[in-house]
Amino acid sequence: MAATLGLDVLEDEVAVSLARVVAAANKRAREFNINVPQSLITITQLSNGRQCWRISYSPQDYGGWRGGDLVIEVDATDATVRQVLRGQ
Repeated sequence: MAATLGLDVLEDEVAVSLARVVAAANKRAREFNINVPQSLITITQLSNGRQCWRISYSPQDYGGWRGGDLVIEVDATDATVRQVLRGQ
């Protein structure tokens, strides 16, 4: 079911900022050949004094999975990717 976003949602600074952060992380994840729609995506806010978010991409089905997740840290102030970590 599609929902139209009202002006109140678009004025929510956290929601709009987080949307920009996820878009930046998704772009970088695709550069690492991550199938974003098929990934389990988790988002964590870091408490390091900056507005920074950690986006993790994992397979939805862990059965037979070897290797690590892709973790991307994005600064919320300007949607800049700060760090990319690839688990082993």
